[in-house]
Amino acid sequence: MLTVIGVRFKKAGKIYYFDPGDLNTKVGDQVIVETSRGIEFGDVVVGPKQVSEEEVVQPLKKVIRIATDEDREVVRVNKEKEKEAFRICLQKIKEHGLPMKLIDVEYTFDVSKIIFYFTAEGRG
Repeated sequence: MLTVIGVRFKKAGKIYYFDPGDLNTKVGDQVIVETSRGIEFGDVVVGPKQVSEEEVVQPLKKVIRIATDEDREVVRVNKEKEKEAFRICLQKIKEHGLPMKLIDVEYTFDVSKIIFYFTAEGRG
C-alpha cells in the first residue's frame, strides 16, 4: 500500500495522486508538485490515504513542498500574465483571420509553458 494525497489544479478538475513524502499535508493545503507539464500549484482535496499500487499512475511523483505566501504571489502574477496573453492571442487571431475561438490561457506555475485552449471547426 502507498500513502497518497489527491491534488486538484482547477476548481472542477480531475484529481491527481501524489506522494506526500514526509510532509504533513491535509485537505485544504496548497502544494507545489512536479507534473508532466512542469512544476504546478494545486489544492489538496483528498487524503492522506492508503491506496494499492494499481490505483495510481506510476511513477508516483512526490510533493515538492507546501505552498508559501511567495508561491501564492507567483500564482497571482501568473493570472495577470494569462489575461495579457489572452488579449494578445485574441488580437493575433483577428489579425490573421484564423477560424478559431480562444477559450482560455494558462501558464504553468514555473512559467515554463503557456497553454492556449481553443475550439475550431474540424478539430475533435
